[in-house]
Amino acid sequence: MRGSMAAGLAATLVLAACGPTPPAKTDLWAVYDQALKGAKYVDLTHTIEPSSPVWYGFGPSKFAPAVDPKTGKAYAYGKDGFEATHYDLSTDQLGTQLDPPAHWAPEYPSIDELPASYTIRPLVVIPITEQVAKDPGYHLQVADIEAFETAHGTIPAGSVVFVRSDWSKRWPDPQLAQEKVFPGVSLAALKLLQEQRHILFHGHEPLDTDTTPTLEGEAWLMHNGYAQAEGVANLDQVPPTGCLVAIGYPKLKGGTGGYARYVAICPPGWKYGVTAGAADAPLPKGAPLHWDAAAGTRVR
Repeated sequence: MRGSMAAGLAATLVLAACGPTPPAKTDLWAVYDQALKGAKYVDLTHTIEPSSPVWYGFGPSKFAPAVDPKTGKAYAYGKDGFEATHYDLSTDQLGTQLDPPAHWAPEYPSIDELPASYTIRPLVVIPITEQVAKDPGYHLQVADIEAFETAHGTIPAGSVVFVRSDWSKRWPDPQLAQEKVFPGVSLAALKLLQEQRHILFHGHEPLDTDTTPTLEGEAWLMHNGYAQAEGVANLDQVPPTGCLVAIGYPKLKGGTGGYARYVAICPPGWKYGVTAGAADAPLPKGAPLHWDAAAGTRVR
């Protein structure tokens, strides 16, 4: 099955867009109708909340109802017809992230300077769950990448590579951010992926790239102009090859980190995810949101 799912989806996209005989429309609507409309969409993103795990050096964040500065009172559905939220976010290194190289190296792009071409890419998911089950501090090695490619084919240039460790299954336990032993990605593996496979960026489930004293992997990436994803979730719901990843993040001026949303787009027959449908608009009603003081956020 060497790259079979990836090859199949790629072929569908190419034929839909081009084909042996050019379609009547030369835009990408045909690609959506034939390949993406029926696809399965899997969210790979943690929800940001006040209790989200975060490095102690940043401290916690706080949510609160937004207040009318004229009255000092919170906006309310009953009297104002709407509500809004005030966020005191302690850092841009929170939850599921996209780290631009400016996080460590100011001469490289910040989050608002990343190109729009980051939007959608082929997705590769390399599992190291068996190794982590034996060694919680296991880091992806070059040998793991080589074994993956023997089974699934060469990792395509320009792709996004996520490393599945299942570390995120304990989320949102705040203790996660304090643990010194966690799965990572070795510097040698990063260099192979970036310099030899020429991927766009890699991602991992923990909130740091590795457990070396100097965070050597993250330092090397940032100081060489590479971005990375951190805090990725639900990688157990995505196959190793054959999916795309849609990437969204706020365009914060001079941002040295980015709250990100990653969504895997998988073939229609995949067992996880949701499809586009009539329930997308209008969205369905549910129990009313209300402010929960104990949770420090709105809940249903």
